[in-house]
Amino acid sequence: MSRLRRFLGLLGPGLVTGAADDDPSGVVTYTIAGARYGVGLLWTSVITWPLMAAVQLMCARVGMVTGRGLVGALRRRFPRRVILVGTIGLLIANTINIGADLSAMADAAELFSGLNSHLWVILFGAGIAWATVRLRYAALASVLKWLTLALLAYVACAFYVGPDWGAVGRATFLPALPHGSRMWSTVVAILGTTISPYLFFWQASQEVEEERAKGRHRVQDRQGASEHEIQRRRIDVLTGTFFSNVVMFFIILTAAMTLNAHGVMGISTSREAMEALAPIAGRFASGLYALAIIGVGLLAVPTLSGSAAYAFAELFRWRDGLDLNLRQAPAFYAVVLLATLGGVAMDWLNVAPISALYWSAVINGVLSPFLLTGVLLVASDAHAMAQQPSSLFSRAMVLLTILGMTGAAVGMFVF
Repeated sequence: MSRLRRFLGLLGPGLVTGAADDDPSGVVTYTIAGARYGVGLLWTSVITWPLMAAVQLMCARVGMVTGRGLVGALRRRFPRRVILVGTIGLLIANTINIGADLSAMADAAELFSGLNSHLWVILFGAGIAWATVRLRYAALASVLKWLTLALLAYVACAFYVGPDWGAVGRATFLPALPHGSRMWSTVVAILGTTISPYLFFWQASQEVEEERAKGRHRVQDRQGASEHEIQRRRIDVLTGTFFSNVVMFFIILTAAMTLNAHGVMGISTSREAMEALAPIAGRFASGLYALAIIGVGLLAVPTLSGSAAYAFAELFRWRDGLDLNLRQAPAFYAVVLLATLGGVAMDWLNVAPISALYWSAVINGVLSPFLLTGVLLVASDAHAMAQQPSSLFSRAMVLLTILGMTGAAVGMFVF
């Protein structure tokens, strides 16, 4: 029991960031993959774990040894206007993602309560914005950490439908090359939602928050990290990313064994996914799916709005941090509120949440390699990294990620 307690004590930003990866955007993308292609894309959950882990470890290291968030570190190497374009793009993409996440959560809540989904969007948006502004870092981090348990509902759902594990094993470890532009675009979407830009920014910024919580408020006090601290974060990130990819595996599997197996391949809203599951897998499975969407949405929305706020604050040198109140960091929290308000407003534009989530994942899959190239250059610079650059193996893995995501994007357009 003491070993388990010590292990759980190691989990923090890495676990939350990994779980936030399975937000409604990820859930929808994986559901589409399973509904369209059955178990044919289960193998992606195997290859994305080491790639995602390498990227998040590198972002964590940047935050830990530079004492700055990702934009703060990139700003010292790249022109400000280039970073500004990327930061604006991050805000736009995150706002779209928030809007789609809130709509998916609201559809799930409507199925449980009967209340109109538009009302739930407002309630969820207002509640999450209030919690992000009012709760201090330690309290918010603790809440987010417990919300990761919502993802276990997808594992339970997959076991409930009872798959053919022999066929599952073959599809997972003996993969077939994707065929056709549509299948390639699904692979790009999976990579884009699994290795997503907002997670890079959130991971690095949470390392800074962890340092501030220890009383290291100046950048120079936060620079550098002991091998023990790096090893602790490595365990945290590897656990979080593994958990994320296991959940991804079971979401694809559930959709394959239910929707695809019964010819339900065209899903355009989260409501359709939940309603289609009910007669096929039963109300229990449909309810678990809906409940988990609400849980992971509560986890993901503050991550999305917060990562954009950190990026803008570092670019314009605003005061930032979840331990500050609204009066101490007005501009930082203004971005949080703007992104959340923009997401709420999207609900009235009649954009299908699943379409928005899916194509935002495709866009992320195309743009992430460019951002990762910048992160790789910073992490390889001994001077920028306080003489603690990322290892050669870590850099090779991130380079492999860049090449893999670029190759998948090229495959989508060529094939």
